[in-house]
Amino acid sequence: MFASFPAMPNPMSNLAAFQRAADVLGRIGLSEPIASLARRAWDVVIVGAGHNGLACAAYLARAGKRVLVLESRERVGGACTMEEPWPGVRFSPCAYVCGLLHPKVMEELDFDGHGFDWMPAAGGMFVPFEDGSSVHLWNDDEKCEADIRRLAPGDVKGWKAMLDVKARLREALRPADDRDLWLDPAPTREEIDRRLGSDDDARALLDGWSMLECVQRFIRDERLQMAYLGQGVIGTNASPTQPGTASVWFHHGSGRMYDMPGTWGYVRGGMGTISFILCDVAREAGAVVATGVGVARIIPGEGVELESGEHIAARHVVSNADPRVTLALLGDSADPAWRSAVESVPVEGVTVKVNMTLRELPNFRARPGVNEPHHTGQVNTPLTVAEWEDGHRKANAGALPDRIWTELYMHTIYDHSVAPPGVHTLSVFAQYVPHRFAHGDWNSRRTEVGERVVQSIARFTSNMPDAIIDLEVLGPPDIESRVGLTGGHIFQGDILPAHMWEKRLTARTPMQGVWLCGAATHPGGSVMAVNGRNAAMELMRTER
Repeated sequence: MFASFPAMPNPMSNLAAFQRAADVLGRIGLSEPIASLARRAWDVVIVGAGHNGLACAAYLARAGKRVLVLESRERVGGACTMEEPWPGVRFSPCAYVCGLLHPKVMEELDFDGHGFDWMPAAGGMFVPFEDGSSVHLWNDDEKCEADIRRLAPGDVKGWKAMLDVKARLREALRPADDRDLWLDPAPTREEIDRRLGSDDDARALLDGWSMLECVQRFIRDERLQMAYLGQGVIGTNASPTQPGTASVWFHHGSGRMYDMPGTWGYVRGGMGTISFILCDVAREAGAVVATGVGVARIIPGEGVELESGEHIAARHVVSNADPRVTLALLGDSADPAWRSAVESVPVEGVTVKVNMTLRELPNFRARPGVNEPHHTGQVNTPLTVAEWEDGHRKANAGALPDRIWTELYMHTIYDHSVAPPGVHTLSVFAQYVPHRFAHGDWNSRRTEVGERVVQSIARFTSNMPDAIIDLEVLGPPDIESRVGLTGGHIFQGDILPAHMWEKRLTARTPMQGVWLCGAATHPGGSVMAVNGRNAAMELMRTER
């Protein structure tokens, strides 16, 4: 299909026409007055310039469609953009590390030719424990095995077997070719079952096991079990004891960037670079991207009405906004059955993003030092099973848990372009926190949440919180207001098995000419860009 598209333009050929998105941190503005845009003929209007909307625009524009992307905020990128919360410091408000960006999108849209530079986090994952021990789960299999052998020598065989199940599942569902089931269209359950055959463990990992059940099946050492529990609930309002959470671990470990299965890494310049590249590619292909332009209404089969009152006519409207926002924009035009399907997907986020600048990196008591091999990977501060369950219960009851699980990313270990000399960045993804407090609210308790997150890290370090220079706390309401994700849910809805694969929302909706292209569609959430590609491919099939 793609081979019939026009050749990729030279990325240097259109520099005179627009300023690169990265040069203005995504603040594209208006290339022409709104009244002028309203007079032009458009094939497709895309509502929202998140990375999936921009990917969709790039594919459609390259296929010859007249595409207009409208973003209500001042900059493109949505949850995957770049902001400057403090002078000289650049952070993405939500997205923090890259491992699921689809290789086909990267190849077809010439990411490398647009300066994309991905640095795999060689250190994998480091987990300290309260008894002073630790484990470093390197991306390198030999190093990882050696570290596990030091911590839990009796679990090496079981650990290998656990990773082998995940590898088999990835090979079955996501082979490194066009049979990858993340590609459009979403697979049927029959196709998934055919791929899995008699591999009952792979099927249980995909649909059945809790994360606790998964680790207990293969690993006996409680510390090593604890090291993996958080990977089953990332961005999910569920305890690792709940059925289906092991599938979240698989989802996040199924990437294939640069032929490095399951590896995560850092993007030079920050995660917003991905959206900025997609914006440039779309504009090079002829799409128009406009920021600071809010859409008030989607009119199926006709186009959109802007908050400023103008009408933009288009046969197709593709919404990169989450489905709840899309429902609001459709109003009474929404199909009742589709409305029910959208409203059945849980969207209440229980995660908090804490961005910090540091004088020095965390000094972990289990492995002292502020520039050590374990800093080259992500760091998890573990919880016991009882702490996981207690925290989940309390957060959903509107109370702040005593201890919070945190996942730490230190971008400046690989790329110091995002901070001034002598300053490190620390991006913390943590859960659980209340979506809404039973007593007080996020405005009155945001500082307390930040302190609780820092305390949850500090119990494993000797220099926290003293090393902190600045700190920013983004709870679910902040993510909703600043990024536009309803409920502050980073994946536009739950990614447990009940809402994945053939059960996830489709790009095509029942409303005439109305489409979705965001993380709520197959294959789910994270910075992948394939959702946008899938929507574009489906739309183009209807045009034949």
